[in-house]
Amino acid sequence: MIVPSLSQNDIDLMRADTPGVNKLIHFNNAGTGLALAPVLDAVKKHLDLEATLGGYEAAHAASADYNSFYTSIAALIGSTPAEIAYVENATRAWDMAFYGIDFREGDRVITGRAEYVSNYVALLQMKRRKGIEIDLIDDDETGQIDTKALEAAITPKTRLIALTHIPTFSGLINPAEEVGAIAAKHKLLYLLDACQSAGQIPFNVNDIGCHMLSGTGRKYLRGPRGTGFLYVSDAVLDQIEPPFVDLQASEWLDENTYRLAPHAKRFETWERFVAGQIGLGVATSYAIGFGMERIGARICALGAQMRTELATLPGVSIHDKGQRKGGIVTFTVDGETPDTTKARLAKHQINVSTSQASSARIDLPLRDLDAVVRASLHAFNTEDEIELFVRTLASKAI
Repeated sequence: MIVPSLSQNDIDLMRADTPGVNKLIHFNNAGTGLALAPVLDAVKKHLDLEATLGGYEAAHAASADYNSFYTSIAALIGSTPAEIAYVENATRAWDMAFYGIDFREGDRVITGRAEYVSNYVALLQMKRRKGIEIDLIDDDETGQIDTKALEAAITPKTRLIALTHIPTFSGLINPAEEVGAIAAKHKLLYLLDACQSAGQIPFNVNDIGCHMLSGTGRKYLRGPRGTGFLYVSDAVLDQIEPPFVDLQASEWLDENTYRLAPHAKRFETWERFVAGQIGLGVATSYAIGFGMERIGARICALGAQMRTELATLPGVSIHDKGQRKGGIVTFTVDGETPDTTKARLAKHQINVSTSQASSARIDLPLRDLDAVVRASLHAFNTEDEIELFVRTLASKAI
C-alpha cells in the first residue's frame, strides 16, 4: 500500500505551529521535539487556571481536557483508554511494568543490543536482587535483533521478552511484530520500549502483540517534558503487580484491606503534572490529526535523504544499522570528536546530539565506537534544512 505523503501545506502548517523553526534547525527530536504552539497554549492556560482557581479546583474544572489524554494515547497506539496510565516519563513507565513482574530466581529475560541504558541497568539490578538471568540476543546480518536466535534462546524458564523498538543511538527500527509473534507462540510476556517510536512511526499494539508498552511525551510526540504513558493490556493485569501504590492506584477498604484500581490506573500516582497531561493529550491529538502513517513516511524519507547525502562526504561515516531505518541518523567525522561536531554545528544554529558508549555498553563498544553524532529529524524539518546541514558539516569534514 502506498502511503500518501504530507502535502506542502501540511508541512507549512506544522512549521507555523512550531515557533522554534524561525530561530534554528532542530535535528534533536530524539532528545526533545521542538515545542508546538498549541501544546504551549494548553499548558499555559491550565497553569493560569491553577493560579486563579487553585490546583485541585483547576483540575476539576479541566477534567474533560485532562481525561482526553487517555483517549488520545489509546487512539495513537490502538488500545482502549482503560489500558493507558499517565506516568511522569517513559523510564518510570517501563519500570512500573518491569518491576511489577514477580520474578523468581532463575527466571530468564530475553533482550537485544538496542536496549536502552536505563532498561538494561534495571535488568542488572533484578539479576542482583532476584537472581534472574539475562539472555542477550545478537543482531542479525542487517543489524536488527536476530529473531531466529531469539526464539532459539527461549527455555521453560523464560519469563519476559523486553525489546526497544527504536534505539536512541541508531536509525534501526526493530521488527517488533515478528518478536510479538514469537512471544505469543511461546506464551511469554512482552514489554516494548516505544520511547523513540511513539510519534515517529505508526504502530498498533494489537498488531505488535506486546502486553506492555512505555512511551514519552517530550520526544517525537512533542509534548511537555515530565510526561509519559504506559500501556498494560487487560489480559495480563493479574500478572503485573504495581511495585508501589497510593490512593490513585488503590482503594483503601478498611484498616487492613485495599483493592487495586481497575485497569491501568493502578500503575498511576495521584500527584502529577496536570498541565503536562493535558498538553500531552493535545500533542497526541495533533499528530493523529495529520495521520501517523503520513508523518512516519515523511520522517523515514527525510532520514534516508540525510544518509544519502552524508554518504557523499569524504571523512564522514554513517553508523546506522537495521533492515528498516527511521529518522534517527548517526555518524562520525574523521579527525573530530562527536562533541566537537555538535558544538561546531551549534554555532550555526543547528541542533544535534551525541550518543556515548556509556549509554550503549552492549552496542557501540562492539563496533569500536566511543560516541556518535545523532541527528534526529521530524516531519516539520525540510529538505533545505538537510542541505544546509550537510554543507555546514562538509566545511570541516576531511
